[in-house]
Amino acid sequence: MSARRPLGGTQARRRACVTGLIALTLAAAAPLASAQTGAAFPTKVIRIVPFGTAGGPIDVIARVYAEKLQQRWGQSVIVEAKPGASGILASDAVAKASPDGYTVLFTLPLTHINNAILQPKLPYDPVKDFETISQLATGGPMLVARADAPYSNLKEFVAYAKQHPGLTYGTWGNGSQAHLMGELLKRQSGIALTHVAYKAEAAAHNDMIGGVLDFAWANPSTARSQSQAGRMKVLGIAGSRRVSTMANVPTFAEQGFAGFDLDSWIGVYAPAKTPSAVIEQWTQALREITRTPEVQAKLIAFGFEPLGNTPAEFRASYQADFPRVAELIKAAGVTPD
Repeated sequence: MSARRPLGGTQARRRACVTGLIALTLAAAAPLASAQTGAAFPTKVIRIVPFGTAGGPIDVIARVYAEKLQQRWGQSVIVEAKPGASGILASDAVAKASPDGYTVLFTLPLTHINNAILQPKLPYDPVKDFETISQLATGGPMLVARADAPYSNLKEFVAYAKQHPGLTYGTWGNGSQAHLMGELLKRQSGIALTHVAYKAEAAAHNDMIGGVLDFAWANPSTARSQSQAGRMKVLGIAGSRRVSTMANVPTFAEQGFAGFDLDSWIGVYAPAKTPSAVIEQWTQALREITRTPEVQAKLIAFGFEPLGNTPAEFRASYQADFPRVAELIKAAGVTPD
């Protein structure tokens, strides 16, 4: 066998060029492969956009998860509230974010079910523009009044409202579950009530305590703290069950009012076309964090039942809720702003 002849100058340069091109191609393909598989996720700051105002219930819960995610992933996780327009601004910001898993939405059914039914021209498509990640928890709002109100339960309230038509009540947005429940109570009981929408429940509570409003709705955490402080009394909970932190508060159904058993939930969404492997990493992280005693205690304190389901289970729940909310909106006579 003859010895291999050394490459000439032209051949050597050609081979070096080809080798360089292959190396560049592989280098360029590596980030793409990481993006598709999610293997390198996360490598930079993560942003959580919560429903409502800074300091509101979802914002507070989002910060609890942000701390746990930061510990888990070793990356900064910031919570950036975008209040206003019944959650439309926050949802739109996430819908238009890069689909890489670095921006997610923590929200309530209002943004993806109620708004979809009520608002004919949303800047986002609640289905096509998002990927479901997980429902963290479920729960229901509480009907509250000033501590000195001349009624202590729903039947007494309805009797009083019939004698004093035009009572006002506050919620955290037009078309919210609290608004639907208020209008359903109005129609079912034949009483005259006036709805006032606020950007945050705290503003409605301040006006109620100050005498501007007659009654309002609250998440169980606020209802408990304010009732313990002697500023509110709780008349009932609109949901399928009582909450453990206020086990003495009966549901609407237990007080003879049917149709108020539609639970709310806290859901997490990513922009559409986020890689499935990244969605899986988010889902696994959120489910494991939700199972920790510390986070479960936080959720329960807010009146939510910890859940932490899968993207498929979230989609199924959403699809089941949609017709029920549509029927409730129709029955309650709620219209867009």
